[in-house]
Amino acid sequence: MWLSELIAAIIGLSGGMVVATALAAFIIGLGIIPRYAGVTHTGHNLLLYEDALILGTFLGNIFYLYQFHLPLGQWGLAVIGIFFGMFLGSWIIALGEVVNVFAIMARRVGLTKGVGLVVLSIAIGKTLASLIQFFVMT
Repeated sequence: MWLSELIAAIIGLSGGMVVATALAAFIIGLGIIPRYAGVTHTGHNLLLYEDALILGTFLGNIFYLYQFHLPLGQWGLAVIGIFFGMFLGSWIIALGEVVNVFAIMARRVGLTKGVGLVVLSIAIGKTLASLIQFFVMT
């Protein structure tokens, strides 16, 4: 009995490692991590950022797979939610920059000034929609 549980745990752990590595490779391959390092002028920490990304995705899979619970309360949930939202929002914006969505849109629409306001409007819209979804619709 314990042998089958051990094998299932090893398979689950290996699957989590593969998914975490694939996600990290995807994000790194798109150039998002070097872009963040370039914007923040912390390129000397690039390997640390990549290691943190892999560790975070791996630990996220472990927490999801084995259903660990952290008793952090509502304030802890709020802080973690803010960090998750910042990560997802910056991921979306960085992905949009990498594939030049904003440059293509600005050229097609004829927008020469105010591209920063468009990006800020998108970020504010995403934030407000998330707040409405989590606090009003639940």
